[in-house]
Amino acid sequence: MTQVIPLSMLAENEEGRVVSVRGGYGFVRRLAELGLNPGVRVKMLRATNGGPLLIYVRGSRIALGRGVAMHVLVEVES
Repeated sequence: MTQVIPLSMLAENEEGRVVSVRGGYGFVRRLAELGLNPGVRVKMLRATNGGPLLIYVRGSRIALGRGVAMHVLVEVES
């Protein structure tokens, strides 16, 4: 069974597939430039309380704020 959750809710070392990015044109375009497009696999590397999230996507490590990560929806296997 799969479920769709915000990227910020992934646990450390958990993987998911980007389903959609919610936001305005410039916001969505900026995240697309970072590699966060629908269908792409992402892995949560570090999810500390109060700090930025560190994710692995398309061979790169990217730090995202929690607010930004809340707008990226991912599908995970449960």
